[in-house]
Amino acid sequence: MKKTFYLFRYISWISIIGSLLGSLLLFVVGALKTFNAFRVVLFDYIPKDKAHLHTADIATTYLIKSLDTFLIALVLFIFAHGVYTLFISNKKYDDGNGVLKWIRTPNIGHLKNVLAEVIVIILFVKFLEVVFVNIDNLKWEILILPASILLLALGLKFLSLNKEEISNEK
Repeated sequence: MKKTFYLFRYISWISIIGSLLGSLLLFVVGALKTFNAFRVVLFDYIPKDKAHLHTADIATTYLIKSLDTFLIALVLFIFAHGVYTLFISNKKYDDGNGVLKWIRTPNIGHLKNVLAEVIVIILFVKFLEVVFVNIDNLKWEILILPASILLLALGLKFLSLNKEEISNEK
């Protein structure tokens, strides 16, 4: 039975490859959004739905959207690396292999913590985008998003998913 579970771990390659392909796709989409910001500034490209905004505001909106896309691409990359580390690779990290400390995945709790922190950052960037696009037409309902971000951040703080890491530093 132990051998069956050992062989079954290779099914996680599906999530690794899917996440890496999704990450690659989102890096391309983020680059295209950045390119659109350059088109707005250099070639006066103004989309019909954003004609009421200034050129700099349209370019900034595209750059904020590209930042959001790049962050999601990084989440997929971190997830793929974490799944590979936890389920496929059995090697311990040494200091000279070039892997960044923050991307190392000693356990599933650490992976969840890193992913949750990046998701909070993505939500914050999304909030900035919504405020920036609707700056002239803000309503009270917009406060739901920052309140949600605050509650998620507090939940992460109280959960302390990386307890092992904190106890090792002391």
